[in-house]
Amino acid sequence: MLSSLPPTGMPKRPPRVPRPAPVPRVDSPRLATLARRLEACGQEAAGAEGAAAEAVAEFWREVAAVGAPLIEQDPQGDPEHAVVTFVWRGSQDTRAVLVLPNKVIDPREPDRNLMDRLPGTDIWHWSVRMRRDWRATYALCVDEPDAEQAPPPAASHRGGPPPAGGRPAPADAAGPADPGYIAWLRGQGRPDPLNPRALPRRWGGAQQSVVRLPLAPSEADWQVRDGIPRGAVSSHPVRSAALGTERRVWVYTPAGRPAAGAAPGPDAAPGAGARADLPVLVLFDGEMWQPELGVATLLDNLIADGRLPPLIALLPDSLDSDTRWSELACNDRFVRFLSDELLPWAAARWPVTDDPARTVLAGQSLGGLMAAYAAVRAPHRFGNALAQSGSFWWPDGPQGQWLTSLLEAAPEHPAHPVRFWLSAGEQEWVLLPANRRLPAVLRTKGYEAEYREFNGGHDYLCWRTELADGLTALLAECIAAPAAGQAAAPAAGYTAAPAAGYTAAPAAGGTSGATAGRADAPVSPPAG
Repeated sequence: MLSSLPPTGMPKRPPRVPRPAPVPRVDSPRLATLARRLEACGQEAAGAEGAAAEAVAEFWREVAAVGAPLIEQDPQGDPEHAVVTFVWRGSQDTRAVLVLPNKVIDPREPDRNLMDRLPGTDIWHWSVRMRRDWRATYALCVDEPDAEQAPPPAASHRGGPPPAGGRPAPADAAGPADPGYIAWLRGQGRPDPLNPRALPRRWGGAQQSVVRLPLAPSEADWQVRDGIPRGAVSSHPVRSAALGTERRVWVYTPAGRPAAGAAPGPDAAPGAGARADLPVLVLFDGEMWQPELGVATLLDNLIADGRLPPLIALLPDSLDSDTRWSELACNDRFVRFLSDELLPWAAARWPVTDDPARTVLAGQSLGGLMAAYAAVRAPHRFGNALAQSGSFWWPDGPQGQWLTSLLEAAPEHPAHPVRFWLSAGEQEWVLLPANRRLPAVLRTKGYEAEYREFNGGHDYLCWRTELADGLTALLAECIAAPAAGQAAAPAAGYTAAPAAGYTAAPAAGGTSGATAGRADAPVSPPAG
């Protein structure tokens, strides 16, 4: 167990680190073909205007048929890469379009993410070359006057004085991007109306669209299935002396277990070959994982497939950004809440284990930092830490990577073994060095630590599949072996529905569709 206390009063922000390599802009093969066709139309004396209009209309029909963004073959012939082309159908009033894929932007050169307009058309476009296992959420930020859009700052995004009326200059004007204009433009994000798949964002705002290349990890585990047992989700207030407040906690109980918090009794009797006490998952940011993303669907599927044991999941609410920063950044009061209050509260209501080897803490970003910190602070309660894109850089400043440095100075051979499962995105340049350092330090101190990287960013789209892999790895030994003479249950057959947490993206100016999945997952407001 660690003895040093964490620093306090640290800045609530990650380090400001430049992107090590520029965003990989390329030309779209499809749009290059269209540009040549339009040029040929312009050289024809008769019917040129109609032929050009038909060529553009044909392009938009193709986009409507296949959806956006366009996934094109790599011009270099590399089967492991593709060209991803984001498009926007503009109007005569469109002045600029900024595309923001998660972590595929350089803060030093944000105008590299400004779309170009194909001259003489309504086609705005932006293309990058990415490996075929990439996935990301993204937003389109559009300067296109409408009744709901706030006016931009009185400065041209290309420099120079604004035109009459305080509007910015057209996007194809010469000169560098104005930082104030770009900052305003980033606030105009909206989902891609040509892409039906979207995910909500934390703390409200417009939904994010989803791009997944063909070799990206499958999301089949998040699809709602017919014909499998389904657990229940309930919400409970939990009073905490450690935090000095009441905290809402969502609780997932597997099929066949009491959902409303009844004390362990006859209803908790195990099936053949199973234990009475269930493994426990504590998953931070419960307000995102269940009401918005429907994580119960994932747990139902993994349990039905025999890849997870039946378990109880506790999902505490993070409330808001300030509370999250305060509690998840190595806060010992929050560790006491988890170990001394939340687990006993659950044990009084459900047949949960007190075995740390069958208890998992899981979190993302600051939640990943807390998962690792709480496990080394209270290893007698938490024997597994699942940290995704952990903020192990914390805090920003001279004491950076505090937890890793503390572990590095600690004695070897911990009294209580803790298993770590860590992952981070290849596009997360700010936190990658710290995430690569921690598992090496853990192994030198005698901990079991698995670490891997995925092709993505700081993104729930990536964390969804990574969460499934981490849980199945950490809890594999908890799956009950079949009783003598009893065959292992096969994976349940199912009919796939849309993945839980996804919604139909609204058309421009429209409203979002209903959340696919569980009845207990409410419709997500347009979230950002």
